[in-house]
Amino acid sequence: MLKSGNQISDIGNQLHWDDARVFLAIARTGTLSGASKLLGTGIATTSRRLERLENALQVRLFTRSQLGYRLTDDGADLISQAEMLEQAGFAFSAAAKGKDTKVSGHVRLATAQGLADELIIPALPDFIDAHPNLTLEIVTSVSVVNLHKRDADLAIRMVRPDNGNISIRRIGHLGFGLYASKGYLQSKPRCESSGLFEQDDFIGWPEDNQQLPATKWLARTLRGKACRLTTTTMSTQVSAVQAGIGMAILPHFIGQKKGLICVQKDVGCDQPIWSAVHSDLIHSTRIRAVTDFLTELIQAKNQELTGL
Repeated sequence: MLKSGNQISDIGNQLHWDDARVFLAIARTGTLSGASKLLGTGIATTSRRLERLENALQVRLFTRSQLGYRLTDDGADLISQAEMLEQAGFAFSAAAKGKDTKVSGHVRLATAQGLADELIIPALPDFIDAHPNLTLEIVTSVSVVNLHKRDADLAIRMVRPDNGNISIRRIGHLGFGLYASKGYLQSKPRCESSGLFEQDDFIGWPEDNQQLPATKWLARTLRGKACRLTTTTMSTQVSAVQAGIGMAILPHFIGQKKGLICVQKDVGCDQPIWSAVHSDLIHSTRIRAVTDFLTELIQAKNQELTGL
C-alpha cells in the first residue's frame, strides 16, 4: 500500500537502518536461531529487531510457522532494496578504512586449499612480520565465495568470478598432471594389451564437484567406472596417492613437492589463477598489501606452478 509523503517521513524517522541486516539474515537462514548466529546476537534481540522493523515499515515481512520464517510477497519485494542498503554499508565502512595509510585491520582471504597449504602459508611468516597490525583469515573451499555479500574480502581462485562490482585480474597459471606413487606403479605394471589406464585405480572428487576440470577428465577416462576413492579435499587426495591407493589429477607443484611420479604431464586441466576484490575495497591499504604480496608470490613461483 502506498503511503503519503508525511507517512514516508515518519517511517524514515522510526526506521533503524541496521535492522535491514536482521531482515536479510532471517531471509537467508529461514530461522531466528540461524539469523542470530549469523549476526552474533541473541534470539530474543533478533526477534525484537524484526518486530521493530515491521512496525516501522508497517509491513509484514515474514510468515511464521513451525518450519521457520518464509518471506511474504511484500518481504520478497524488499529484498533487493535491503541488499542495496547492505552494500552501501559495506562501501561506507570500506571508504572509512581506506583512509588509513597504515597496513592494519583484518583481511579475509578465500582460496583453494592446495594454494593455501603448499604456497601461501609457507611464505606468510615474512609478510606477517612486516605487518604486525594486520590479521588474516584464510577460508579454503572448492566452492566460489560471494564477494558481494562479503563472504571474503579477497579471493585467489582458479575459477573466474562472475562479472559485477568486482575487480578481477589474472595473476598466474596452475598446471595439472596425473600423479601416482612409486609403490603404486610397481604394483600395477603397464600391460600393453590392455587399454590405457584400464587396470588402474583413481582418486577423485565427489559428485557435487562435477564442474572441476579434473572431475571431467576422470569422467572421460573412466567411462562410467567409479573412482576407487573420492574425497572433498586436495590434501586428502595427495595422502591417498602417497599411500598407493591410486592415481589422481594434482597440481604439478604439489605432486613434485611430495615426491610423486608424473604419469601424464598434460591432461588438459590447466587453469588460470585469478585475483578478485570487491571494487569498494581496491583502494584499502590492507587489501592492497595482501593482494600485492600474493601477486608477487604467484608470479615469482610461475615456473613451479605451471610445472614447466
